[in-house]
Amino acid sequence: MFGGPKQHHNSLVHWTSSANRVCNFVNIDRYEGETSEKQIHGEGVASFHGGHEYKGIFSKGLMEGSGTFTQANGVKYEGDFVCNLPMGQGTFTWLDGSTYTGEISRGIRHGMGTYKCPRTGMSYSGQWDHGKRHGKGKVYYDEDQTSWYDGDWVVNKREGWGERGYPSGNTYTGEWKNNLRHGEGTMNWTKLGQQYVGSWKDGVQHGLGTHTWFLRRIDGSQYVQSNQYRGEFFEGQRHGKGIFYYAGGAIYTGEWRNNKKHGQGKLTARSGRVFECEFDDDLILASLSEDRAPPPLGVLPLSDNDSKILGSDMAFNIQLLLNKIPQRDRETERMQVESVVMSQHVELRLIFGFYSRLGRSSPPDNIFLLSHLQFWRLLKDCNVHRHGVTLTQIDPLIREEKTFSPFTFMPLHEFLMGLVTVAYYIYREDLVSEKHLLASCFSKLMTNDVLPNARNVKGLLFSQPDVTEEALKYLNKCWEIFQYFCRIYSTHSDETCMTCRHLLWMFKDLRLFDQRLTTTTLLQLLIAENCLSDNWPSRVELEIVFLEFFEVLLDCAEFKFQQVSDEPEETVDQIATDSQITENSPEAEEATGEEEPEAAAQHVQEEENATVPKMESEEEKPEEPEEPQPAEDFLEDHSEEKMSKHESGDHQEPSTILIIQQFFTHCFFPAVEHHILVTREMEKLAEEAQNTKEPEPIISVCEDQQPEPEDT
Repeated sequence: MFGGPKQHHNSLVHWTSSANRVCNFVNIDRYEGETSEKQIHGEGVASFHGGHEYKGIFSKGLMEGSGTFTQANGVKYEGDFVCNLPMGQGTFTWLDGSTYTGEISRGIRHGMGTYKCPRTGMSYSGQWDHGKRHGKGKVYYDEDQTSWYDGDWVVNKREGWGERGYPSGNTYTGEWKNNLRHGEGTMNWTKLGQQYVGSWKDGVQHGLGTHTWFLRRIDGSQYVQSNQYRGEFFEGQRHGKGIFYYAGGAIYTGEWRNNKKHGQGKLTARSGRVFECEFDDDLILASLSEDRAPPPLGVLPLSDNDSKILGSDMAFNIQLLLNKIPQRDRETERMQVESVVMSQHVELRLIFGFYSRLGRSSPPDNIFLLSHLQFWRLLKDCNVHRHGVTLTQIDPLIREEKTFSPFTFMPLHEFLMGLVTVAYYIYREDLVSEKHLLASCFSKLMTNDVLPNARNVKGLLFSQPDVTEEALKYLNKCWEIFQYFCRIYSTHSDETCMTCRHLLWMFKDLRLFDQRLTTTTLLQLLIAENCLSDNWPSRVELEIVFLEFFEVLLDCAEFKFQQVSDEPEETVDQIATDSQITENSPEAEEATGEEEPEAAAQHVQEEENATVPKMESEEEKPEEPEEPQPAEDFLEDHSEEKMSKHESGDHQEPSTILIIQQFFTHCFFPAVEHHILVTREMEKLAEEAQNTKEPEPIISVCEDQQPEPEDT
């Protein structure tokens, strides 16, 4: 391809090359190619001192035209040359596979061009100035192109106007400075349904702005409107003067500090009634518009003439409780308890959303209804059963339907009604002297029980995601078995609860007791979470609901089979067989006897108290900034976050899943099927025996009246 003799040339080539350019004085050690008038001219290959090489067009001893220059370290440039310098259009290729294709000026990226890094998936297309991103351009920070920025650049930094997209689908459009949101802009948290429009400073909301929480609505959904704050922000928090528009129709106008109502403000109920109050960290200190004593902390000063302040999705019916209140005080009681619910409904919505997601995957609209099974778990987590009331006693108070299933759903308003009812029956005796009894009871329940404990899931069913997934496979069948034994042992066939004694009978009838699982062990599992006082009936008469029944089965599975791995010579089938030979053990007989029983809070923030989303600094990693994460919102709780904590914590060994499978498929279900089969056979034999029994002789009246035979 190349003509002319091999020769050594003494001319110097002025080069620059680094990440942006080549910069060295190099000597040509060897040349192969065309020459003219004893000068390198035409196509040729030149090797330079130090191991560099050029292959391309020469003109009068200079690299001029199209060519490829490869440095000794492997960095390559292919494109146009002018007077020994890359100039015009060309492509740089680095050792890691990164490339730049575009305009070059004196060996430097300058003009329009595209940079790609296959190792990180990053790419940039746009304007360059002396090797820096400068002007208009778009960058993708990942290979899937879900993280990106499109807008203005100043010396490799996002500055000016631009749009930023994040892998979650969230976007920011507005002004930037030094890689941070700064100036006027709009942030959309797509999945969470939140939006902020207003001023930014150093990456956070600062100045005047509007933050909106969109409450999604579909057919049958309880969410109807949106919540919105308009006013001043300081370093990412509501601070200064602002207005909050509640979804239920109420409006607060006044002063704020650190995301809380603080100072003088005015609250307008949905009815239009206005109350001027002084607040301290969201709590009402005094009513400035009325000459009377201030209401209890957190309770809005509502009167008999005011209408409901809650939205339609939260409007609950507590008429049965109000019937226990004197007639003249009922409307005031209703208004006061509704105002307490409104002041804490952010946390209530989060709790409702969190528990409604336990054991379930997210639907497209991200909205759930709470099942009674999940509601039971909430009450257990909040230790409601430790106040001398069982879940079976609570159930009739909060549900109206006669036919009841743990899988029936509770909309938000029923959930709130249930909590208010529970609060009344737990604390009514302690707070009987309070002026607003229902509101005081509910406040105490939230402060003492719900806030410190909710979303800290206990029990084996929902606390560990991998166990939950396996256990739910057996839930429906266990509900049928629960109903079956309730009908057998209960005096009323329509009851759907059983006592500890009934459960002990069931384990005895199914021959599930063995040396590992005794009646004493089972009884301890049943009452482990219950604090029994001296005035309680025998522990074996303690009533349990289906949730407690199923979680006891899971505990028994672990207890019964946890030593399988320690005893390799004994198979699972042998253990299952052993569990059926202790029917008449002393522990089983012992179960039928009577036994003696064993022996401050954080204020929930209002809907607006979910902190305004803050953005993380991007100064350390300007090429791939972190996505801003909003704080808790009003639509969805952070079950995903909660679940991730379980996943990253104590991971369940595969043997736990195997234990559950073995217990239900090789032990419990076969034992129930065998019991049902034997019971039906016995009933059939008894019926057949009854049908084939000889009738009693019938004495006729005539025979009865015949005279005695004479002696012969």
